[in-house]
Formats: sequence, structure tokens, C-alpha cells
Amino acid sequence: MKPPRLAVRAAILRDDRLLMVNAYAGQRSDLWCLPGGGVEPGQSLPENLIREVAEETGLTIIVGAPILVNEFHDPASGFHQIDLIFRAKLTTGDVTLNDPEGVVNRVVWASRADLRSLRHKPDTLARAVWGQHAAWYDPLERIVR
Repeated sequence: MKPPRLAVRAAILRDDRLLMVNAYAGQRSDLWCLPGGGVEPGQSLPENLIREVAEETGLTIIVGAPILVNEFHDPASGFHQIDLIFRAKLTTGDVTLNDPEGVVNRVVWASRADLRSLRHKPDTLARAVWGQHAAWYDPLERIVR
């Protein structure tokens, strides 16, 4: 059994619309998700998220509070991923998107109503994004011996 993959994702709202991306090559899937990706060891979760969002969208963000922890797995392959979803804000008013890494093939700024008609994961995304609850996060610390 493989260990779970840890990933971070950004819930970025602009004018009450949520940035969603599709990262399936050749547009082979209609599944949408938040921008983000795998965590690299030795970097904090916010540092990883800032890097991942820049790689996928060209956008620069400030990372806020975590709002959702989501797990998913594929029993057939043994793949298991844990997504940590954080609120995030754009650092500038410039929202011209580009994908320097060639990962994302489509983007949309979805309203809450739009999100209902987009096939997306996780299922609880709208409730987490437009809800008022926040989770605690203690930034990365070096281990103490």
C-alpha cells in the first residue's frame, strides 16, 4: 500500500466567484477543482500553495486560513490523496491567467450557482468556501528533540 499523497489547494474568490481549474490533458475530463497540487517536503503548506498556484495560473496569492480537509482514494490502484484547502487572496488586481507549467487547460470564475452545474470535487466545496467557519492551522515548525 502506498502512503497518502498530501496536496494543497486555494479557494480564491473574486467578486464572489471562485477560481476553478481543469487540469486534464486534452480536456479528457469535465471534472473541475481548485488550483493547487502536491506538497514538497521542507516547505510550509502556504509556501507550497503559493508555488503551486503560480505554476498552474501565473497568479500570486496570499494564503489565509484552512477551510477544508478532504480525502479521496481509488481502491483499484491504492491511490489516496489528502487535500488541505485554504482561503487565498490575489496580491494584485491583475487576474490575467496563464499556465507557465502547461498543467491547466481551462479556467473559470464560478459563482455559487455556476458551481452547481460544474462537475467538481470535493462535494462540500461550496459549503466550505461560502461558509463562515475556519479551521486552525499551526505553521510548519522544526522538530524539537
